[in-house]
Amino acid sequence: MRYHREEYRFDAAQLGYIEGLTITSDGTPTVRYFGGLPYALPPTGQWRFRMPRRLPADYQYGTAAEPGQFTRGSWVCPQPPSSNTPDAAVVDEDCLQLNIWVPARPAPKDGWPVCFYIHGGFLQVGTANLNPESLVPLLSDSAFQAIMVLPSYRLNALGFLAGRELAAEADACRDATGNMGLWDQRAALEWTHDNISRFGGNPANITVAGYSAGAYSAFQQLAHELWHVPAEKAIIRRVAMFSNGPGVRPKSLHDQQEQFDEFLAVLGIPRDLEDKAKLAKLRALPYQRLIEVQSEMKISEFRVLADDLFYPRDLVDRINDGQFARRMKSRGITLLNGECKDEHTMYGRWRTPEDSYTAVYERLYAEYAPPVTRALMRHYCGPANKLPSGYTSWRDFFGRLYACVQVHHLERGFHHALFEGGLQPGKDVFRYRFERCLRCVEETIPSEWGVTHLTDIPIWLWGAGFTGGLTDQEEGWLREWNECFAAFVNGDPVRWGPVKPNEVRRWRADGKTDVWEDSQWEEGIAFWRIVNTRSAEADWADGFDK
Repeated sequence: MRYHREEYRFDAAQLGYIEGLTITSDGTPTVRYFGGLPYALPPTGQWRFRMPRRLPADYQYGTAAEPGQFTRGSWVCPQPPSSNTPDAAVVDEDCLQLNIWVPARPAPKDGWPVCFYIHGGFLQVGTANLNPESLVPLLSDSAFQAIMVLPSYRLNALGFLAGRELAAEADACRDATGNMGLWDQRAALEWTHDNISRFGGNPANITVAGYSAGAYSAFQQLAHELWHVPAEKAIIRRVAMFSNGPGVRPKSLHDQQEQFDEFLAVLGIPRDLEDKAKLAKLRALPYQRLIEVQSEMKISEFRVLADDLFYPRDLVDRINDGQFARRMKSRGITLLNGECKDEHTMYGRWRTPEDSYTAVYERLYAEYAPPVTRALMRHYCGPANKLPSGYTSWRDFFGRLYACVQVHHLERGFHHALFEGGLQPGKDVFRYRFERCLRCVEETIPSEWGVTHLTDIPIWLWGAGFTGGLTDQEEGWLREWNECFAAFVNGDPVRWGPVKPNEVRRWRADGKTDVWEDSQWEEGIAFWRIVNTRSAEADWADGFDK
C-alpha cells in the first residue's frame, strides 16, 4: 500500500492551532496524525527526579499565524543500549509528550473511543514513536475504530530512581518520590481525558492498554485509580494487558537505597556529602552521563517503589482478599490479558546473566525485592543451590523463570484471584494465548525463537511496525480477533468464547482459533502463592538468605 503525507492545520480550540499530518491512500484521507504534543512541562534541571508538572491552564501549542508543528513524533527518553537503540537525534530528557492518531472520518455521535497505549521496554528502554503511517491499516482497514494515544514517559533512572535523599526532599515539598515514570503516564492520561474531545474523542470511553512493561504500567494505572481516584472522577473504563501481569510486591525504599548508593558511586558522587549536595550534583550532570553508567551497575534495573502514594503498599493483599476484583466490578472495568507461547526466548535475552547460580541470583536481585529473589531461588534450587531438572543451563533457567514471573504464572495467579473475588471469565476477564506468528514478524525476529515476546504486537495493531503487514490468509484467520478487540475498546459486548476460569481463547499453530483448557493453570496459582501471599512473607522471615 502506498501512502502520502499532507500537512494538516487544525484548530484545537483552547489549545490553539496545530499542524499535523493527513495520511492519504489512493487520494483518500485515512488518518490524522499529531506527534510530539507536550502533556507536561519539561522534567529537566531542578525538576529532574521530580513529579511531572501540569501545563498552565492557558497553555497553547500555536496560533493561527504560527501553528505549532507536530509532525515528527515525541522526544524519546534517554536510555541505555538495547536491541532497538533509538537514534541519538530523537533522544532528549524533555520527553513528556504524546502522539495521537485519529481516523480521518466523521466521529460517532459520542466521539471516538480512545485507546491510551503505553509502550514497553522493561521500564528501562523503549519509545512511543511509530511512523505516522503505521496505524493506518488498524484504523482504516480493520474493525477497530478509535483514537490511539501513545505517550512517552521517563524510563530507567530518570523515571524510577529512589532513595532516602530524594524521599526527604519530596516530603519537604509535600511531593511524591520514585515512580516518576508512572506519574508521567498518569499526567498523560489526565491530559488525554481533559483534551481528547478537541480531537473528536470521547473522554468517557478510555481504554488503557500496553505491551510488556506497558501492560504492567496499565495495571499500575488501574490499581492507582481504584484506590486513589474517586469513582466519579475515574478515567479508565477498560484495561488491556498484552504479555505481562501485575508483577510481585515491589521494592521498599530501604531496598531501593542500595541501588541509589551504587548509582552515586559509579557517578563519582561521594556518599558523605549532605543530601542537598548529592542531589545538586545528580541534577548538574548531563543526562548522557546518567545513562552511560547504568551498564556498569550491579543493580541495573530501576523499578517501581512501594510508596503508598502511587503504589498501595498492601496492593497484593487487596488482590488476594478480593477487594481488587470487587472494585473493578463496582466500576464496570473489564480486563483483556494473555500471552505468547514462547515468551521466554525473548525474555532470556534481556541482560542475560552468566551461566551460574550466583549470576542468576544477582540478576533477579537487580529486578525484584530481596525476599522475592530468595523465595524464587529457594523454591527452585533448594538449599544446595543446584540447577533444577529440566533446564539445559542456568541461562535457560533464567529466561524461563523470568518469563513466568513477568507473564505466564503471575497472570494466572492474578486471574484466579479476580475470579475468586467475583469477576466472571469471558465477561469481565478475557484471557488469550497465541501459538502462531505472523509471517511479517520474521522481518525482525528469527523464526527459531518461536512465538515469543513481541510477536503479537502486529496482531493487535494489525501489522503496525512491519513492512509486510498481514497476509490475506492471516487477516481471515484473525478477523474475529480484531472484531473482539474493537468491541472491547468500544465498550460493546465481546463474543470471546471461554466461560470457565481455566479456559483461554487461543490462536493455534494451524491458524484456527479454539478454547483451550489451560494446562498451566494450577502451576500458575501455586507460583503466585510462593511470591505474593502473606504465608510466603512468613517463609522469607525464617532467615533464608543468599
